[in-house]
Amino acid sequence: MTRLTRAVRGLVTALAALLAVTVSSAAAQAKQEPRAPKDFVALSTVDPSIIQEMRYFTPHNFVGERIDGYEQPICILTRPAALALHRAQLKLLRKGYTLKVYDCYRPQRAVNHFVRWAEDLGDQAMKGEFYPHVDKTRLFEDGYIAKKSGHSRGSTMDLTIVKLPARPTRPYHPGEPLVPCYAPEGERFPDNSVDMGTGFDCFDTLAHTLDPRIQGEQRANRLVLKNTLEGLGFVNLAEEWWHFTYQPEPYPDTYFDFPVSWKSLISRH
Repeated sequence: MTRLTRAVRGLVTALAALLAVTVSSAAAQAKQEPRAPKDFVALSTVDPSIIQEMRYFTPHNFVGERIDGYEQPICILTRPAALALHRAQLKLLRKGYTLKVYDCYRPQRAVNHFVRWAEDLGDQAMKGEFYPHVDKTRLFEDGYIAKKSGHSRGSTMDLTIVKLPARPTRPYHPGEPLVPCYAPEGERFPDNSVDMGTGFDCFDTLAHTLDPRIQGEQRANRLVLKNTLEGLGFVNLAEEWWHFTYQPEPYPDTYFDFPVSWKSLISRH
């Protein structure tokens, strides 16, 4: 082997090693997840007494599987929204209730998952519970699914109230018979919350907060939640009795995509 050949081979080996390091570094950077801004918190660190039943971490939702981006069953919110929920909890505890959250911050990748599901007209596995009267072709037009969600801005949450002492809610078993979300309380999927007239994420006009067909105890329960939260700066979405946004929002125009996990809060840059 000539001295020139050895030199060329050494150069090729060095270039190959440099390329491998560059590719490895690029891959590591590509896998690095975005992190939450410093003013996002886990609700449990602000008020551990609020019950958390994070539905999108489970298959018990209108898609029928865990939703992208929900790596752990924790509620993450901007600090002002979490503190306001804490104040609401104090008021409700004095009345013998506790708050229970179903969803809080929602990453954009989860919203994208909803969109893909809505566009797949063949997937209607959960129709019997969550949208019995709604044709799936109308989910976008009727406003049940959108490509952006206020949840991704960090100050919106879905929640209900539970009478104390709180009873446990049995787990959902995939494949079990589905009952419409607007069925009488004793027939639909059990929830330890007070009777709101429909279950959570019910795609039906009966879920409109002030629908006139909802009367008596069910209407009174909705008003307890609505009046308590609105008195502390929250705004209710009229089409969903469970949906509230704390205002003013710290990030009114920013849609985040960090995963729902403790790591998103702890490993910050």
